[in-house]
Amino acid sequence: MASNRPIFIFGCPRSGTTLLSLMLHSHSRIAIPPETRFLMPVYRRRAEFGDLTVRENRRALALYILRTPGMNFRHLGLPRPPLRRQIVQGAPTVGSALGTVYRSYAARFGKERWGDKRPTYFRNVDAIRTLFPDAQFIHLIRDGRDCVASMKQMSWWRQDSIDAMAMWTHSVDCGRRAARRLPADSFYAVKYEQLVTDPRGELMALSDFLGEDFEEAMLQSHRVAAPALPERQRTEWHAKTAKPVNANAIGGYVDGLEQWELTLFEYVAGGRLRRLGYDAPERPPVPRLTALARYGQKLLWLRLRTRALIVQDRWIARKPGPMADQGQT
Repeated sequence: MASNRPIFIFGCPRSGTTLLSLMLHSHSRIAIPPETRFLMPVYRRRAEFGDLTVRENRRALALYILRTPGMNFRHLGLPRPPLRRQIVQGAPTVGSALGTVYRSYAARFGKERWGDKRPTYFRNVDAIRTLFPDAQFIHLIRDGRDCVASMKQMSWWRQDSIDAMAMWTHSVDCGRRAARRLPADSFYAVKYEQLVTDPRGELMALSDFLGEDFEEAMLQSHRVAAPALPERQRTEWHAKTAKPVNANAIGGYVDGLEQWELTLFEYVAGGRLRRLGYDAPERPPVPRLTALARYGQKLLWLRLRTRALIVQDRWIARKPGPMADQGQT
C-alpha cells in the first residue's frame, strides 16, 4: 500500500530545496507547493483560537490562514470559500486545518500525497511532528561555500556573508541533530551535488525511502516549474529550475567568494565540510580575528534563537487539547 505520509524538505537557503521540491512535485502522487509561510505562525498562535471544537473558533482559524498578509496562501491557487468550509467542517485541531490546506493543494493536481518545503524548517522538526506525527523529513545538503556565494547574490538576503556562513553551519548542525533523534524511516539526507550529477540514482534512492515508485517524470522537473512556482520566484530567484538539471552551479564559490571569505569559512567550517565529503584544507590559513569573532557571535545568536524557539514550541505542544492532523490516511 502506498504511503501518504507528509513530506517536509529543509536545508540551508540556496541549497537546492526548490529544485528538489519540483522533482518530487513531478511525481504522479506527490504535490509540493511553493514555499508557504503559515505553518509555524498557525502552530504558535494556536491558543489564540481557543477551543477548536467550537465552530466559530475553527472559522477564525480558517480566516487567519486564508487571509493574513504574508502567509503566501495566494501562491497555492486555491479558492478560499470552499477551503474555509472544509476547515470549519473538519476535525478540531490545527494540524487538521493545515492538513486540509495541503490536501486541497494536492487534489488540485489530482494527487494523493502532499509535502511542504521551507529551508528553515530545520528549526521546527519537533513542532512539525506535533502537527504531523508520521511526517518524513528530507535534509538537502550543499557545499557551504556555494550556498554562501549564492546567498550573496540574492536580493532577499539582507545580511552579509558572515551571516550566511553561520546559517549554513547552523543548518547542518540542526540536520545532524534531527538525524540522531528521528527514526530511520523519518529522516533522509540528500547531497545537492549528487542530486544534480546523478539525479536518477539519487531520486531512485529517495523514492525508496518515501515508499514510492521512481518515475521518469521526476527527471524532468523543469517542465512543472512554470505552473508550480509564482512568476517572481521563477524569474528572479529560481530561474535555473526552468532548465534541465545540470551541475553547472557546483564550485561557483570560486568566483563568488572573496579570498577573505573563503579563508574564514574553510577555517570555521572545514571540519564539517570534510565530514560531509567535500574537499577542504585540513590546515587553512588563520582568518582575521575580527571576522572570526563576528562569525562566532552570529553562530551563537542563531543557536540561542533556535533553542528559544524549540523551548517555546515544546511548551505549546504541552497545552491542553489535541493538535495533530486527524485527516491523515
